[in-house]
Amino acid sequence: MNLVYDLFVIAHLLGMAAIVGGYGAVYFGSGEARVSEVMVWGARAQIITGIILVGMAESIDSLGKDPDHAKLGVKLVVALAVAAAAEIGRGKAKRGEFVPALTHVAGLLAILNVVVAAAWN
Repeated sequence: MNLVYDLFVIAHLLGMAAIVGGYGAVYFGSGEARVSEVMVWGARAQIITGIILVGMAESIDSLGKDPDHAKLGVKLVVALAVAAAAEIGRGKAKRGEFVPALTHVAGLLAILNVVVAAAWN
């Protein structure tokens, strides 16, 4: 079961990389801030894999995990805000309406989620 858990951790990290990397590529690469499809799918992957990871950590004793519910609650709220900003920003971009603030919100909140994950002990 550890292998399955580790595969979901990898998928979770790839979701984070898609958001942060997509933000960097779109903003720093082209100079115009708009939400890319990669960022949207990364945000979706983060939420889905995060929920699966919490469920596995809570229900499978052999994993030896003891999740911090306060930390996970904060991470979930931030992840939902990232996904909302990415979905709205991408929807507006498809209609030709660009809102750079939504790109920054999605990218910077994703970075905040990484900080919460790493620094909250």
